[in-house]
Amino acid sequence: MVEFLTENFGTIIAAIFLILVIALIISGMRKDKKAGRSSCGGNCGCCPNSAMCHSGKK
Repeated sequence: MVEFLTENFGTIIAAIFLILVIALIISGMRKDKKAGRSSCGGNCGCCPNSAMCHSGKK
C-alpha cells in the first residue's frame, strides 16, 4: 500500500486538486443560481432560448 502511494503521489495530488477545483466551480454555480444570476451574456434579442429563460415574464 505504501509503495502504491509513493509511486503515484503526483497523480493523487493532481486528482485531488482537480476534484477541489470542480467542487468550487459547482459550488459557485449553485450559489449564483440561488441568487438569481445567470451565466448568459444578457442579450436576449438574438438568443434562441430566450423564451425558456423569460417564460414567466411579459
